[in-house]
Amino acid sequence: MKRARVDESADKSEDHVTKNSNNGAKIPSVRVSKTVKACTECQNRKIRCDLAQSSSSSCTRCIKKGLKCTLNKSLQSILVDEAEWKMGMQNTSQQLQAAVSEILGVLNLPPLETFASPGSQPVSNVQRGVRFGSIASTSQVDGTSPLENMRSATPRTMAMTRENSNEPEHSHEGSGTLVGAPINTLYEVTRLRHLRGNPRSNDLTRNPLDNDFISRGVIGEKEAQELFDTFNHSLNHYLWGGIALVHSDLTSVRKSSSLLLTAILAVTALHAPGGAATFDICYSEFTSLVSSSMLDRHHTLDGIRGLCIAAFWLSDLSWKLSGHAVRIATELNLHRSFAKALRGEAEHIEAARLWYLLYVCDHHFSIAYGRPPVIHEDQAVVGHERFLQLPGITQADLRLHSQIAIFSVLTKMFHSFGPDVDHMLQENDLHLLGRFNMDLDNWRIRWESQLAPNPFISSYPSKGVSLHHHFGKLQLNALSLRGFQESPHSTTLSTSRREYANLAISSAVAILQLVISSPDIRNGLVGVPLYLHTMITYAAVFLLKVEQRWKPLQLGTDSILIRELVTQIIQLLKSVKASERFLAAHIAIGLQKMLERERPAQNQLQQQYEADLAPFGVYGNSFDLFDENYFPVGFFDVSALNGVGGYDRGLM
Repeated sequence: MKRARVDESADKSEDHVTKNSNNGAKIPSVRVSKTVKACTECQNRKIRCDLAQSSSSSCTRCIKKGLKCTLNKSLQSILVDEAEWKMGMQNTSQQLQAAVSEILGVLNLPPLETFASPGSQPVSNVQRGVRFGSIASTSQVDGTSPLENMRSATPRTMAMTRENSNEPEHSHEGSGTLVGAPINTLYEVTRLRHLRGNPRSNDLTRNPLDNDFISRGVIGEKEAQELFDTFNHSLNHYLWGGIALVHSDLTSVRKSSSLLLTAILAVTALHAPGGAATFDICYSEFTSLVSSSMLDRHHTLDGIRGLCIAAFWLSDLSWKLSGHAVRIATELNLHRSFAKALRGEAEHIEAARLWYLLYVCDHHFSIAYGRPPVIHEDQAVVGHERFLQLPGITQADLRLHSQIAIFSVLTKMFHSFGPDVDHMLQENDLHLLGRFNMDLDNWRIRWESQLAPNPFISSYPSKGVSLHHHFGKLQLNALSLRGFQESPHSTTLSTSRREYANLAISSAVAILQLVISSPDIRNGLVGVPLYLHTMITYAAVFLLKVEQRWKPLQLGTDSILIRELVTQIIQLLKSVKASERFLAAHIAIGLQKMLERERPAQNQLQQQYEADLAPFGVYGNSFDLFDENYFPVGFFDVSALNGVGGYDRGLM
């Protein structure tokens, strides 16, 4: 009998693993060793129960005793039922996954694995105010579907999907030409979607208004409307006549691009008095959208505009945003729009205009940070004035192209003199400064009379030409002192070097005087892009440092005038009404500290001549305002700070 029981157990164990009839996969099943046939009352008393033979729902004993007759299933039978249910659900789930994967492939959407899990932990409303940019975690709070948040998910695999049908040869740009981008031939052969820079997407006709942070209640629609109106009637016109925004109302922006929407609201809140809280919310949303756009393959012109707008004003992101915008623009082939627009393809005029805006944005921060620009001087830049001959050109285009012209000169300066801030210009190199000075003078003559007053910012366009002219002169002629190593006995400069150094000083003085005396520029301190705040600050710092450090060389500095101008600039910046995040107040605080530290050093200079010729330690070892990641100090800054907060003598 024992042998029979072992054999019986072995036979039953073969049934412990069964096969799924759908896919052949082995699925474990549960073996039942015993079936329960007695009711609970009979089991407790260990007596025979006739429930199985009874025609009623109770056994004879329970009927006789008036007891409740219940039959409890054994654990094994429960597991059997559960295993059967799980097997059915697994089959159903596999069928659904296969169907959804097929649908995603047809719609050219990311793989199913890239969608956020519906079991994500929801965040509280307080957390949303701080980190509502995490789309995966807020999907439960906002009620958004994984499909709406698909672009925020990072793909875990490469989607090796092909186009649905063979397209005509001319449908993909470059496929009809013998000489084209090599990647086009790879796409032509493989038809893999991920090889296309910006493939067509089958729009699912989802309405962005249903899912932006206004509709989610993160920011009120009334407040958003007020911020948009402020941007549209003020800040937008400091970007060369509103060339960065083609929409006339908030609803149109919301329908077009959430990235553009959040950029506009964040930048405007930055300039609004008491707008720090709103700025933090908009900034968080904006950075979340930017992060998700890094791996996105579908982009729009308005998305690029949003990146540009933010780059011009958000000091901590400016360099990264401008580079990201340029990369996206090249994916959309905006760098080719100039040639197409000249050939009469009117639909490319707006794209070419945006490419020129990107050029200015890129070179603003290339010059400010002292880094090579991303966009080079190609035919579209060298021949940019040919674009002004096209129909529909406005004052906004003239203002933008005046910027292209001056930054072309400044970029040539950058490449001519190199980025090595320790390299001193030799005497035979100084004649190049004279040539570039002439280019800057010609630029001012060419453009100052071309720019008419703007109804929103008055005569700032023409005054801005004068300001940029002085900026360029300061940046150029300050190079005469770059890398110059003085000693206690070298109190003379060559005539040419002294001439250019004094020209840099007079340009810096002219910048501060123009800012102080011109109402249009004073009013523009809340509104102008970051580059102008950078150069105003640079002029003030340059004068303070040169007046102290280079005084033994008897340059054309007036200590009383310099301190008076810097003091007035500090007072002007302190009077600016904007949010606490706005840069003006921080600049004023930093300049005030430098001015206060300069006075005792001035007295020390008169008492101890040689001591002051040492590298600048008088400003201490900490000056957070000019941290490299916070505020741009670039290639032309001959008095820049080093990485630890003290002066880098090589830059002087």
